[in-house]
Amino acid sequence: RNNATRAEFTNYDLSNPFAEGGFRWVAKGIYTHGERRGEACVCKWFKSGFVYEGSYFDLDIRANDKALEIIEEWNIRRYINKVVKINMPEVWTFNDNSSGSWSGRKVLQEPFISNYRKYNSNSGWALNSSPWPRVMQALSHFSYHITGGQCVLCDLQGGEYRDAICLTDPVILSRSRSYGVTDLGPEGISSFFCNHECNEFCKSNWIQPRDQNRYHRLQAGTSMIRARTGANQAVTRYMDNDYDDDDDCDY
Repeated sequence: RNNATRAEFTNYDLSNPFAEGGFRWVAKGIYTHGERRGEACVCKWFKSGFVYEGSYFDLDIRANDKALEIIEEWNIRRYINKVVKINMPEVWTFNDNSSGSWSGRKVLQEPFISNYRKYNSNSGWALNSSPWPRVMQALSHFSYHITGGQCVLCDLQGGEYRDAICLTDPVILSRSRSYGVTDLGPEGISSFFCNHECNEFCKSNWIQPRDQNRYHRLQAGTSMIRARTGANQAVTRYMDNDYDDDDDCDY
């Protein structure tokens, strides 16, 4: 969690995001007040334009809340000797003293994650080269089992640390398509399991869907459903760029 009340971003960082998702930009800043003072953080905003109402991020918060619920169930069972964590974003507002047109704009705020790596996608693509990617595949399978076949936690990505892994920007696939444009629904769940191979971290009693046909193209990027056409769109969640210092924006 943020465990902070204020952060600072340079104008340069806001104008030159160091990372991007399919529909959001990501800028890096520094917490200036609170327990995390001096630590790196990020803010995320929509590529389609700025928003001034926190409700625009409701589906992001909902997906993270569901992901946290699943991850807590995973940790309770101690399938591995390390802990899985997740960044829990909050909606923050740039204050009235922010430069340019940033004043009043809403963004998603969360701690910065180092050692970033992507483990699987919402279409079924997955790494299997080392223990953590296989653990993440097992976590996705577990999520389907623990929710009684209603959801799959996927598009898992984050940073590896000595005793834990910290995830960010998860996707929830659901039977009810309740989690936004990256929720590919029942067809997404089937597509995910079409490519899933149980490994040493999966349990034999975990349930799987009867339909394991592929409905979405397998790709490492995050797939989104376009509201009007229903077409698949592939995106790459993160792309690193250089950043520097300039004037500051607070919020």
